Parts: sequence; C-alpha cells; structure tokens
Amino acid sequence: MKRLTDFFSYADAQQQFSSDKLWELFDGNRESFNIAFECVDRHAQSGRDALIVAQVSGVDEVLTFAELSADSSRFANELAARGVQPGERVAIMLEPSRAFYTAMFGVIKRGAIAVPLFTLFGPDGVRLRVGDCKPALLVTNEQKKEVANTAGVPVLIYDADFHQSLQARSAQFTTQSRADDLAVFQYTSGTTRELPEAVRHSHRALVTLMVAALYGTGLRPGDRFFCPSSPAWGHGLWHGTLAPLALGLTVGAYSGRFQAERLLKALSQHGFTNMSAAATHYRMMKNCGLASQYRFAFDKLSFTGEPIDDDTADFVQQTFGLEVCSMYGTTEIGVVLASYPGAPDFKVKRGSLGKAVPGAVVEVHGADGAVSAPGVTGQLMVLRRGEWIPTKDLGHTDEDGYFYHGGRADDVIISAGWTMSAVEIENVLLMHPDVQEAAVIGVPDELRGQVVKAFLVSPRAHSDPFVQEVQDLVRQKLSQHEYPRHVAVVDELPKTPAGKVHRKVLREREREASTAAAVT
Repeated sequence: MKRLTDFFSYADAQQQFSSDKLWELFDGNRESFNIAFECVDRHAQSGRDALIVAQVSGVDEVLTFAELSADSSRFANELAARGVQPGERVAIMLEPSRAFYTAMFGVIKRGAIAVPLFTLFGPDGVRLRVGDCKPALLVTNEQKKEVANTAGVPVLIYDADFHQSLQARSAQFTTQSRADDLAVFQYTSGTTRELPEAVRHSHRALVTLMVAALYGTGLRPGDRFFCPSSPAWGHGLWHGTLAPLALGLTVGAYSGRFQAERLLKALSQHGFTNMSAAATHYRMMKNCGLASQYRFAFDKLSFTGEPIDDDTADFVQQTFGLEVCSMYGTTEIGVVLASYPGAPDFKVKRGSLGKAVPGAVVEVHGADGAVSAPGVTGQLMVLRRGEWIPTKDLGHTDEDGYFYHGGRADDVIISAGWTMSAVEIENVLLMHPDVQEAAVIGVPDELRGQVVKAFLVSPRAHSDPFVQEVQDLVRQKLSQHEYPRHVAVVDELPKTPAGKVHRKVLREREREASTAAAVT
C-alpha cells in the first residue's frame, strides 16, 4: 500500500491526502507515541547519518542515528537518576551540537517537556521564560553559565566531562508517553505581553507537522535536507529538525554566528538536495558573491518568515536552477499555505504564498467578515474546528487562488526571519535612565527585510555614545539580534486618544520619508 511519501504531484496531494494517512508514516499510534522514538530510535539500525552540524569554526560534527539513539537514551536515564519526572520541564540553551540533540531527545524520551532557549538571550530574556515554564533543570554550556545561573533553577553544564560521564548510563531507554502528553514548549514573540507566550506541543504534533513537511518543504525519502535556522525557534526545530528526522533523512544544521560562505561550503561538500531557510539566508548568500565558486545538488528549495525580494529570487534561480518556494504559517496554527516544492504540476508564482495545504481552509476576510474578492486586501483567516482564526496578517488572493502577503496586522517585527515584539524591546529601552518614552517599529532593510528602529523621548540629544548605550542595553537584556539598528531622539511620540503610542503613525511617517528620499 502506498504512503503519502510515495506521491509527488499537487493533484495527488489533493486526491490522496487524509489525516489518517499521516499516522501511517509512523510506528506509534493515537494512544502510544513519542517524538524521540519516531525521530531517532526507529532509524537507529539504518546505518545512516542523522545530523551534520556545520560549525562556524569550519568543523563538521557528524552524528549517526545509532549514536544519537544511544546518547539520548543515556541522557534520559541521567534525568531519571536526577529525579526529573515525566511532565516536568527541562530548558535547553545550547547551539546545534551533539550536546543539544542528545539533551533534547533525551528529555523527550524521558517523558519530560523540552524547552529550547535561544543562546543569545540575555539574563532578562532567560529569566522571563524560565519564570514562566519553571523547569526542573536548565541545560547549557560553560559559555552561558553566568547567564543561566541568574535564572534561579538548577543548571547542568553539558561539557566534555559530562558527556564522558554519560557513558556510564545505559544506552537503552523504553519510551512510555501517550500521543496527547506534552513534549515541547516553544516561545514565540507577541505584542500583548511582556513575555512571549509559550506554545505547548504534544507528541502528536509531529503527525500534524508532516503536512508542512510533505507540502511546505517537499520532504521525501532520500532527501538530504538542510535548515540553517536555529532549533530554538519553530522553523528550525519542527520543520528543520523533527520532520526530516522522522522520515529518516540526513539533516544539516548550522551552529554559531552566521557566515554565508560557511553555509555554501557545507551545502556543496555534503551534497544536500533540499533546503528550507529564511529569506535573509538566501540574501546573504547572494551578497557574499561567492556562490559561483561551489557546485550544488538541490532539487527543492523553500523559504519562510518574510517575503523574498526579486533580486534574491533571481539569484536563487540562477545559482541553484530552481524557483524558491514559499511556506507560510505561524507557530500557533502551523503551516497553512505552501508552493509545493518538488511537485511537477504546481506553478510557483513569485511573490505569492502559494495555495492552501491539504486539509487547510484559508480565506481572506474583510472587516465585515465576508470573503474578500481577488485583489482586495483583508485579514488572512484559517478555519479550525468550525471557527475562523485570525493569523494577524493581511493579504489578498488572485484570480487563480494564490495567496499574497499584505503585511502584519499587529506590531510584530520580522527581521532576518526572527519574530520580535515591539513591546518587549520598548520595555527594555525604558530601563535606561535617560529614556522617558520609547516606541519601536520595523523599517525596511535590503538585507534583513526589516530592522528595528527606536524612537526615544529623552533629555539627552542624539549622539553616538547615547545610541550605543541603548543598543547595548537591548543586546544584554534580550538577545543579540533584537537591538534597534536605527535610533531617533524625538520631542514627543504620537498617541491614540486612549494615550497609547500610535505606532501606525510612526510607520506611515517612515514610509513617507522613505518615498520622499527615493524621489529626491
């Protein structure tokens, strides 16, 4: 009997798909199911490489399914010995590495809940999330020890000595989780709370994820798949790690400060055939000017997180011989629109988000709740359990049923694929003794799509030292990528009648100033 992975066309996707067939891709069932077993243990006898981690240092760390299975089982046994119980949270703040994957899958095997944390978080960013999920343990390395120790929870330093000590633990562990047990907490940015809300994923989320895997990234048996996004975030973890491993594929990851040439070298050297990345990754590969020095083996490419510009799309087509395919969704609702990479009968339209994935119902609604006509902008809505759920994004359709992005409906800023909260950044800026009021918006940037611009009301005049102070403050308190790259000191901020900062006015002013500058 054929499985969904045996079909490749768009037509087959519409005709053959059913939620029941997703379960056929796994060994587990609706009662007994564990993400770590499905992604690691059942492939342990395959003899294949599970992970190739391209480190910025130039060294590739290769880990087989058999090695990962044994390591993660030892870690699960270590957690049990430490008294970590099923259902308890374990935070993991590590770069992609043998240590990270050992810890993450070991936590999930144990039946505990893995909480990946971005390694560039400062003390405040860590404390907020740790204070919310209250982990029994925080796993990190020596470099992040000082930050981790401020979180007020037990800290495990995963270094060479600890890894050696793990060898005394059994390399066997029997998973006992149910499909509906929680497996992962993932934090995402929002604008209504100081703390971005954690999305709680059960083990069965891996089954639902395969819709995005099959039709958003086009994963099929035999692919060699690379995702340079951090597994601390949804794209890097779910689409870039769990989905391809569940299909027994060899997965490539990137560790350390991003360098475009390092990525190009890894892609070429290891013959990766499928990649999903942020638009910024493709832009940086284009801008480095070195792609022509390498040979590639790609037959599928996709991107997510932000629109991709025409120059970069041209570069991708000329360099890799493919049109890069869009994949659209949110951490909360998953992927709902895709351009079906690898489907020979699906026409990729540049600038579009593609069409709905099988099983998803997506529409554009106007303010009155009615479906918007083609070409008319409204809010992108997804039907779930008989209720229309807003994505908080604007968009429109064309006459052929393709969807197009129309911007954010809230104040989330997307920069280089990272989703950032304006409110969270503003709260940190207000910690500076010379900042009386602060407002943050996203402004266009050729490389990153958007970057953060801060407007400050202060008795101090604009100066390089002042700008450096507020930028460093955000770097230290939140994370390295969230600092405002542009800072303006103003006399006052526009306000709504209720007294709230009117960011829409700031965005309109920036747009007008940009247009005027372009005309000049």
